[in-house]
Formats: sequence, C-alpha cells, structure tokens
Amino acid sequence: MAHEEDPLEHERASWKPSPGLAVAVTDPVHTPEVPPHRERVTDKDPEAMKRAVRTVYTLFYLSVAASIWAIAAYMLFPIEDGSLVSIRDNNLFIGIGIALALLAIGIATIHWSKAIMSDKEFIEPRHATRGRDSTRAAAYHAFDDANEESGFGRRAMVRNSLIAALAASILPGLTLFRGLAPQDVDPVAELSHTMWKEGTRLARDPEGTPILASEVTLGSAFHVIPEDLAELGHAEGYLEQKAKAIVLLMRLLPEQLVPGENKMDWTYDGIVAYSKVCTHVGCPVALYEQQTHHLLCPCHQSQFDVSRGAAVVFGPAARPLPQLPITVDDEGYLVAQSDFTEPVGPSFWERH
Repeated sequence: MAHEEDPLEHERASWKPSPGLAVAVTDPVHTPEVPPHRERVTDKDPEAMKRAVRTVYTLFYLSVAASIWAIAAYMLFPIEDGSLVSIRDNNLFIGIGIALALLAIGIATIHWSKAIMSDKEFIEPRHATRGRDSTRAAAYHAFDDANEESGFGRRAMVRNSLIAALAASILPGLTLFRGLAPQDVDPVAELSHTMWKEGTRLARDPEGTPILASEVTLGSAFHVIPEDLAELGHAEGYLEQKAKAIVLLMRLLPEQLVPGENKMDWTYDGIVAYSKVCTHVGCPVALYEQQTHHLLCPCHQSQFDVSRGAAVVFGPAARPLPQLPITVDDEGYLVAQSDFTEPVGPSFWERH
C-alpha cells in the first residue's frame, strides 16, 4: 500500500518567519527619550529672572499687607451694635483681607515654581530597596539639590517674604478669636448661673411647651429649655442664656440609675436631666444611645454614662456633665429644684 503524503507537512517544512515579524519578536522595548529641554524666558534673560523674583516677593508682601488689613478691619468695623449693616461690613472687609492674603500666597507660589525654580527634566532610576548608608547620603543630597533648584536658601527676599506672608496669614484668624467670648468677665461666675431656678418648668426646645412627667417614656430623650426662656422670646440676650441653660432629658428604669453622693433625690421615677454643653470645649451633647445609656459629643467623641451621673467614659472631656436637680409640681409637670450646682460648659477655667 503506497504511503500518502501529508499536504501540510511540506508547508511546515518550507515555512520561514518574515523579517518584519522577526524584528517585532526579538527587539527589546526601548525607553522613550526625555524630550529636549525648552528654556524659559527667565532662563535666557537675567532681567526677566529679576522681574520674576520681584513679582514673587511683592505678592508675598501684598499678602502680609492684606493680613494686616483683615486685623484692622476687625477693629474698624465692629459689630457690637448687632445691626445688619455692621455685620455685613465686618464680614465683607475681613473676608476681603483674608481672601486676598491667601490668594496672593497662592499666585506667588505658582509663579515661583513656574518661572524661578529649576524645571529641567531628568530620569530617576528606581531602587529595589533602601537602607544602606549610601542611600541615606543620597537622600540628604536630594534635599540639598531641592534647596538649590528652588532657590529657597539662596534667594533671601523670596524666602523671607514667604515666611512673613505665611506668618501674617495666621494673625487674622487669631484676632477673630477675640470675639468668641466676652472680655473682662470672670468665666466661673458667668458659667455658674443660668436661668434655671426652683420651680422653673422644663419645656421643649424650641417651642417652649412644658413637659409632663408622664410624657417622658422609657428610652426617650427630650431637648429642654427653661419655660421662662421660651417666654423671653428672641430678645437681647436670648441666645447667650439659652447656650448655658440647654438640657437633655432622658428616662431609664429607676434601678438602672446609680446616683452620686448627695444626688439621691435629683431624679424623678428614672427621669434625669443633664446639661447639653460638653465639658470639653462646649459643643452640644445631643446624641443619646438608649441601649448603652451613653451620651455622645459629636465634636470630639467624648462619651458620658447617663446611668452613672453622666460620668466620662471616653474622650477628652475633663469632668461629668452637670446634672440639673428635677422633680414634679402639683400638676405633674417636670420642674427644676434649683440651678446647676456647678459651672456648665468647658472646664478650661479649672486650670486657674
């Protein structure tokens, strides 16, 4: 029987790769070359470089002037009278000063990087690991090179004006802190007295509706103000009085409460009332977790245990929340037995 020839075998034997295909398979991949460096005007013309340097430090000093203006505007346009015109002028002129100060810093920094700092391209090979002495020395040299290329250590006017602008930009913010608290006021005396007094009914915030003890269900929480404060309306001093007198009211099972010393009769049938003003920096403590009986301050996460006299269980608060002694009147409404027996709010005054 004759052997039949495979028609594909001849093709396989005669096949040879094309030259183009061989090049594509065997040639290594080449790293693209760095494009040729394009010199800037400031690289070619020393006068242009001087103008760029003058522009940068002029902008930095303009930032300093704007920061000083913001401080001056705080004093030139006071808002003690509380009128809309004075508030508008105060916000407008202080805002213009702060905005111009920060804008000048930003523009100057960008112009510095684009026109003055070295912009030559280079390739930095990767290193597998680091930790050798030579590597550490190379890092030090990198900082030196960065200093040389940026001109930070060499261009005194640019460096000094930048430092002055950054330092001055902080001053308006520090100046504005002056208005956060009254001047020439004893904080202990100011925070030791609120609108709560014996017989004052606890009212819902903000409507001012008195609260019946029967309305406070197990696990509930009420935001509370003195009824007298609600009657005051939004007259002068309303916000200041409310900031000190706000209270959070909760109800637990009476057996879950662990009253502190001399506070055995400060609650009514498991109902307790604590100041809402955090003893850390004064944020409103308004988040109540009824399963753990914890109150949470949302600003810095201080936590207080309602069942144990609002003792601090977590966070930076320095002392428990002040407790408001409460009872009920003849009509069943919750009333205060007295004012708080300790200052409310932040405990910074204790450092004295």
